[in-house]
Amino acid sequence: MLSEFEKKLEKYAEVILKVGLNFQPKQRLLIGGPSIAHDGVSFEAAPLVRIIAKKAYQMGASLVDVVWADEQLRPIRFKYGSKKSLRLYPKWRIDAKLDIAQAGDAYLDIMSPRPDLLEGVDLSVILKFQLFLLKHLKPLSDLTNQFDYKWLIIAAPNQPWADKILPHIHSNERVQKLWDIIFEICRIKEENPVSAWEKHDENLKKQCNYLNDKQYQALKFISPETDLTIGLPKNHIWEGGSLQTNNGISFQPNIPTEEVFTTPVKDQVEGIVKTTKPVLIEGQIIEDCILKFSKGRIIEAHARVGNDIINKIISIDEGARRLGEIALVPHSSLISKTDLLYFNLLIDENASNHIALGQGFRSSLKNGRTLTKEEFMAAGGNESSIHLDLMIGSRDMNVNGILEDETTEPIMRNGEWAFEV
Repeated sequence: MLSEFEKKLEKYAEVILKVGLNFQPKQRLLIGGPSIAHDGVSFEAAPLVRIIAKKAYQMGASLVDVVWADEQLRPIRFKYGSKKSLRLYPKWRIDAKLDIAQAGDAYLDIMSPRPDLLEGVDLSVILKFQLFLLKHLKPLSDLTNQFDYKWLIIAAPNQPWADKILPHIHSNERVQKLWDIIFEICRIKEENPVSAWEKHDENLKKQCNYLNDKQYQALKFISPETDLTIGLPKNHIWEGGSLQTNNGISFQPNIPTEEVFTTPVKDQVEGIVKTTKPVLIEGQIIEDCILKFSKGRIIEAHARVGNDIINKIISIDEGARRLGEIALVPHSSLISKTDLLYFNLLIDENASNHIALGQGFRSSLKNGRTLTKEEFMAAGGNESSIHLDLMIGSRDMNVNGILEDETTEPIMRNGEWAFEV
């Protein structure tokens, strides 16, 4: 007989396959993520992976396989490897994912972060490595941006992550408590989680449809410490929840998700904004960050914690000083209600309205998937080698939509939707 925990793992696997990946018979499934092992204890997510594999085969999968990486090798590489080592990445790892993407199969990425793994490592070394990595991964990211295959990012607990998030409870109970929280925010505790996700996705689509019909020319964000106006391009598209591949198969790229988002006009951001949640970037915190924008560009950046870090990041390239995303999330979202900082942007961004520095989304423009880089930028989109989410929402924030005739309408009041769908 299955334990209650095992039953929830079964439901989680079902949501991953049926909702997230919308898995189809005869497809292949590649599962990736860090292999976290210590003292001979195997990767904590292994039981979940095996359940997913079993269910995928029962659904007609032709092949299920995994590609793990040992996260502990990263700090070792940064400490002992040569500078030239930062330029290298094993081609076989890229080829495995590329093969899946080119065939239109499915890829599952399990995030099981170790928040303090790179603590003490020089951020410039990490950023240099990340930029080289992005160049290696460009063929895969191109297929991702073209929606040629289905992908999904989920989270699975591990001891270091649970220790970081839940230091107030007994260490022996933290991993199980974090699993319980993930089951909650991923709607696994619902009587029928798949149906609950279908209803949630329907609500997100209604919010997108409302905003798409309005076609606001700009949004204005107001709170005690934020006064920011963000221009929106003509024929912009609000997205949220499920997306569709180019051959019309829907999938949910992130679980959990609570946001609706679009891409702003890179040159039409004015005012000041203060972050409302810390961001952990490769072991280094940015907290209470104030950004001042003029003509779309950050002209001042100050942070109470991590001031040097945010200024290094916005200096990576010109696009890093501009916005590539604006996302709306009600303060009453399931993730916000937990009142926890997860030190993981997959989850933390879904607790709050947020902006993203850097790369914009071509899919957030009409016919955007077919635009060249030059066409996307001409339409107002931002190009950059980074995409960094920063949370700016709170229960004190109001958001207004500005119409073409300059009249305004409420979108959010006190952190909650001001319209009904």
